[in-house]
Amino acid sequence: MPQSSEPSGLSATHLEVWASVATLLERLPAALDAQLQRDSGLTHFEHGLLFALDTAPERTLRMSTLAGYASSTLSRLSRAISRLEKKGWVRREVDPTDGRVTLAVLTDAGHDAVARSTPAHHALVERLVFEPLTEQQIRQLGTISRRIAEAIDPAATWSPGSRHTSSP
Repeated sequence: MPQSSEPSGLSATHLEVWASVATLLERLPAALDAQLQRDSGLTHFEHGLLFALDTAPERTLRMSTLAGYASSTLSRLSRAISRLEKKGWVRREVDPTDGRVTLAVLTDAGHDAVARSTPAHHALVERLVFEPLTEQQIRQLGTISRRIAEAIDPAATWSPGSRHTSSP
């Protein structure tokens, strides 16, 4: 059987696009982490948790809901929440309506921390993600990103305008 010199799988065009996406997936998180660590002592993951809590009703979410928003295991989330608790930015409480559920609650100090860290973070996102694109490309990026996220897990998409609840 003759062997092809081309590996099977992605077409040349798809491979070229995938290389760009994979590079983006490596470089963008590293750039976001570096800025947040330098300016605020936070990882991008931790900032996302604080931001989600800050925008939630009563700045409170079930740990399981927060894990879903963060695309995180409960174990990873718990370790991050422990770090944020040590800084006084988050506290855990038992849900008074269901003693089996743990809530993550953003403290006033946590609100202050996310309020301080967000402007520089958003400025970097603006510079790295949006400034290189036209308005049409920005809309396309949103559509493309949502479609990929939904292909991965249709139930796990989150947007800043989505309604937060503390129920499952």
